[in-house]
Amino acid sequence: MPKPAQPAYPNSYADLRLWFDEQWKCLDYLDWLRWPHGFQCPNCAHQHGWREAHQRWRCAGCGKRISVTAGTIFHGTRTELMVWFSAAWLLVNSKAGLSATQLHRESELGSLQTAWAMLHRFRSVMVQPGRERLRGNVEVDVSYLGGSVPGRGSLGRVLFAVAVEVGADGLGRTHVARIPSAGTAQLATFMLDSIEPGSRVVTHDWSAFPALIRDRYLHLARPTVAPGFATREVLPAVRRVVFQANHWLMGPRQGAVSAEHLPAYVDEWVFRFNRRHSTSRGQLFHALLGYAVAGQPVTYQSLLKTGRTRPAAGVPYPAPRSGSPALPWR
Repeated sequence: MPKPAQPAYPNSYADLRLWFDEQWKCLDYLDWLRWPHGFQCPNCAHQHGWREAHQRWRCAGCGKRISVTAGTIFHGTRTELMVWFSAAWLLVNSKAGLSATQLHRESELGSLQTAWAMLHRFRSVMVQPGRERLRGNVEVDVSYLGGSVPGRGSLGRVLFAVAVEVGADGLGRTHVARIPSAGTAQLATFMLDSIEPGSRVVTHDWSAFPALIRDRYLHLARPTVAPGFATREVLPAVRRVVFQANHWLMGPRQGAVSAEHLPAYVDEWVFRFNRRHSTSRGQLFHALLGYAVAGQPVTYQSLLKTGRTRPAAGVPYPAPRSGSPALPWR
């Protein structure tokens, strides 16, 4: 019988340590993820080049030397890629979330700030621009996430728009995005970005839900108050998602998330929620690294100043190659 194809990701932390015990193996894996159809120069888009020493590429078109980490979230890092890979694995495999303190301790990083910045760089790509929109029956509402925690002072509550697929088997995927206000224009933008036209959108009967896009969807407005119908039952899927997200935010961080960084943690929760049925934790690791090499550089200073959680626009995560890389290396 033919030997089954080897998966393109490790299936355990022990596998991870065996696969990626040297820097060049990490670079080779990122190379395969970034250019699934072969090398393409990010400077001139030429599709031919050759490998030089230290795993760099030389473009046959413009002649520039290209590193596979250039222009990605790993851009300019002085931390070994083996440590980055371990951090990615710990992040996606920690159900309650991985704190910077835990990563600093377990990876023996030089500083707590380095661990914090690594995790936020991963969070910056966990929700991709242009991702597949929700379809079918979709509940939509607005809600606050975050908030005050006893003993920790007043922390900001942030307004989010929430959309959830609802099927016969329960909840499907969710999209959650920060919005400045619950106005018609903001909700219209969120719905057009998040929900496939032709879907059946379920909301409550609040007048702010935009009539200007209802011709794109089948719309069902449930009354907010009705005899024998509790308020929490109007949009039960949204209520459940909001409850789970707030409960998760009370994990290792104990709710101590500033308002400017809260969207980053919500992006991480959405990444986890939408992949909760994955058959292997290695699939999440593979997806996260694929997003990482398709992402944009994020500096430590930009994280501190703006609380940036995702780029305004990005390169779509490339489709996987027809064959998996020759891993583990011999």
